[in-house]
Amino acid sequence: MDELTEVRELRAGAPAPDRARLAPGRARLLDTARAGGRGRRVWARPRFVIVEVAAAVTVVAVTASLLVGGEENHGWTAPAALTEADLKGMGAAELLERAAGAVEGQPTVPEPRAKQWVYTKDTDEGEAAALDPKTLEEYGEWSYLGENWIRFDGVKRASQQRDPFGKRIKVNVNDADPEQGADRTPVEMYRALSTLPTDAEGALKALRAENAITDQRGATQAENDYEEIRKLLNAEVKPPEGLAGLYRALGTLPGLSVVDHLVEDAVGRKLVGLSTGGDSGTRWLMDPETYQVVGSQWIQDGRTIGGSVTVDTAVVDKPGERN
Repeated sequence: MDELTEVRELRAGAPAPDRARLAPGRARLLDTARAGGRGRRVWARPRFVIVEVAAAVTVVAVTASLLVGGEENHGWTAPAALTEADLKGMGAAELLERAAGAVEGQPTVPEPRAKQWVYTKDTDEGEAAALDPKTLEEYGEWSYLGENWIRFDGVKRASQQRDPFGKRIKVNVNDADPEQGADRTPVEMYRALSTLPTDAEGALKALRAENAITDQRGATQAENDYEEIRKLLNAEVKPPEGLAGLYRALGTLPGLSVVDHLVEDAVGRKLVGLSTGGDSGTRWLMDPETYQVVGSQWIQDGRTIGGSVTVDTAVVDKPGERN
């Protein structure tokens, strides 16, 4: 039997509803292909200053032009990009207010149809940070990139299988597992954001009403506020008005700081970092041109040990498209 067939048979047994459940099978696939390479790594979750986040973050920023096939933005002018000089001495509230003002003026993002799919290509920041140059040169970016789809009504998920050399094998489609997914579907999160006030006080009031049943027992109000904001930052499609309110609400919370230099993600993009814990915690990453949060890194003692950043995203009609 040839090696590629062995790889396909090994990978075929891995579950595929989402990236978190794919991780063990994906690690076995890569370790087998690397013939005697290092064993599978198990990362400890970092504790955050505000709240411990239990799941890997895959944040998707879908713009209006992406959703409507590149239509003109009808007079909208892009805000000035954030530079490294801008970040020197900038506080979290200042950054988030500037970001809120920038996204507030962006074109409205239309609500996708229930049976449309949201496609994302995202990085595994922990995997990328751990790869030695020889492995990266041999196996390329598919060592740490993944492609996934979720139907907008939340009932199905899909993922792209590839061999270690990047060749597509097949797209696996599965019913969404409620125990492994978010507590709300993409359409539910879109609608929660679309009605969110754009001011901080109004947004916080709405968030607290939305999250009243699921508040964490024994947590402070700030911890519960942060957890609800975190969930909505993970929304697959985010209307800009709601995102503006979300940023302003986040800017009222304690424990946030702006990284004073642009941060590099796994594919080499220079992004703005918003930290919840300095050298150990979560570092949210924002595109300096669009002001959209595109993902996060988990930092422990200054090292990247996990997280995920969106490289590409689109609303499509069926799984397997836009890849």
